Amino acid sequence: MKLASTPSTPRRRAGGPAAVLAAAALAITGFAGPALAGPFDLKPVPYPADNAYSPIKAELGKKLYFDPRLSSDGSVSCASCHNPALGWSNDQPRGIGVKGQLGGRNSPTVINSAYNPQQFWDGRAASLEEQAKGPIGNPVEMGSSLDQAVKTLKGIPGYVQAFDAVFPKEGITADNIVKAIATYEREIVSNPAPFDAFQHGDKTAMSESAQRGWDLFRGKAQCISCHNGPTFSDGRYHDIGIDDGDEGRFAVTKKDRDHFKFKTPTLRDVALTAPYMHTGHDPDLMTVMKFYNKGGDRKGNELKPLGLKDQDLEDLVAFMHALTGAPIVTTLPQLP
Repeated sequence: MKLASTPSTPRRRAGGPAAVLAAAALAITGFAGPALAGPFDLKPVPYPADNAYSPIKAELGKKLYFDPRLSSDGSVSCASCHNPALGWSNDQPRGIGVKGQLGGRNSPTVINSAYNPQQFWDGRAASLEEQAKGPIGNPVEMGSSLDQAVKTLKGIPGYVQAFDAVFPKEGITADNIVKAIATYEREIVSNPAPFDAFQHGDKTAMSESAQRGWDLFRGKAQCISCHNGPTFSDGRYHDIGIDDGDEGRFAVTKKDRDHFKFKTPTLRDVALTAPYMHTGHDPDLMTVMKFYNKGGDRKGNELKPLGLKDQDLEDLVAFMHALTGAPIVTTLPQLP
């Protein structure tokens, strides 16, 4: 498994140094002024009141994220399905867990998950902390349990010391394991993309094709109806006519209106996260564009045929690439 091993870019954090924000403004706009001022600029990452950010907590979460000892057979870590070198996904149609078992859906990228109102394709987790519990106890994914994870980590002196430093008087608990992992995951935020420079006035930052794609995106193609806001996701759930029998959000809410609905994924860094859709069946962005252009595969969904020409689809793909910044890379931690 290939993992990235180059230094990471400093992430935006709520309450972080003003100098970091000023530097971001200078890089994007060409002048030293307030950063994050445009309608599509990513805002500072929100941290929950009961899991405030600290550098040592994020570093502990990073070690846990890359540690396969949290799985039942020591073969799978969070990074196995959410690999920094593969767009923080796994470059496969579905996730692959212990004993080579295939998951039921495509592994969504961790990028910008800090901004999601809920986690997973169907929104069954209300927070990154709750999400982190799922794979550890899933028999197909990591095949273990939080209780076993606690036991395993308590047998590793380096982790005992680290948890005592981050969580004084509490140490290693199931809740503290997922708090640390979630803290690290909140650092995984997109780097500025060509579109960011474009929206701040640099009209040469995007190609002419990408600029036409941006006009289509917010016009005839109607992409912005769902892919809007700083992460280019409305954080809601939609039926786009994928015909695979997966009931999506309905399995969580049991509301008829949620049949076949799945969360709108972020389009930031989308060129790095193939294959696409919850099925992982679309190998590239052009295939995705063609799917939308025909109005989906199943009748009665929220889409309608768009009537776009081949050049229009190429322009939309060019715009998708303009939403992709430099890869978010990270150094591999030294595990205890």
